[in-house]
Amino acid sequence: MSMCADCVSGKLEVIGGVECYTATPEGDYAKDKMVLYLSDAFGVPLVNNKLLVDSFAKNGFKTVMMDYFSGDAVPVDYLTQSGFDVQAWATRHGREATRPPLDKVIAALKEQGVEDFGATGYCFGGQCFPRSGDMSSTSRLTVSQSGHDSHPSMTFPDDFEKYVSTASAPLQINSCEFDQYFPPENFPKVDEIFANAKFAPGYERLYFEGCKHGFAVRGDISNPKIKAAKEGAFDASVKWLKKYL
Repeated sequence: MSMCADCVSGKLEVIGGVECYTATPEGDYAKDKMVLYLSDAFGVPLVNNKLLVDSFAKNGFKTVMMDYFSGDAVPVDYLTQSGFDVQAWATRHGREATRPPLDKVIAALKEQGVEDFGATGYCFGGQCFPRSGDMSSTSRLTVSQSGHDSHPSMTFPDDFEKYVSTASAPLQINSCEFDQYFPPENFPKVDEIFANAKFAPGYERLYFEGCKHGFAVRGDISNPKIKAAKEGAFDASVKWLKKYL
């Protein structure tokens, strides 16, 4: 599942009492801007997540991935091993459990002088946008200046109705052909919601044929088509953040 474990260049550190993985650009960069990397269920332990954090840093964004699972991410071998109760895990890690660590990190970064945040969410992390608007509903902090979602988990048209009525951050979605958590039949409904609302901040949905849920993080890069899609999704997210953050 994971790529080069020895290639990571960021570091583990504690921010606001929460363990995080951070990566910093080389040379000069905007110290008052930060990208929040909202991970999939495999969290900080998954090498692929760390490599993506590193890649955002290489593109000029200081980036932080917080452990909002408090040391209890889904095991990285979950998809190849049996016996793990993912439903019980999901029950333990609802919004009431995962939102407070995120808010602590945001508050600590603001104290350090960060003023503008972009956010990029994958799978589990992707549901933070449509369900939290500008991600300020709990913390009372206006967080996201720019949002990017790749194959968000368990999001429905009603969630995006809420987003267009409460959010102020432009939103980009990377969708794919095979996704039980954000199924293709919902794509036109979501597009219509943003179009009907004339969502001023900005909206874009990209579609990657032949890919399945998780491709932007865990896609099989030995498959040229999946590799191209994974790279394309990342490049699109970087362009989106550079445009709006």
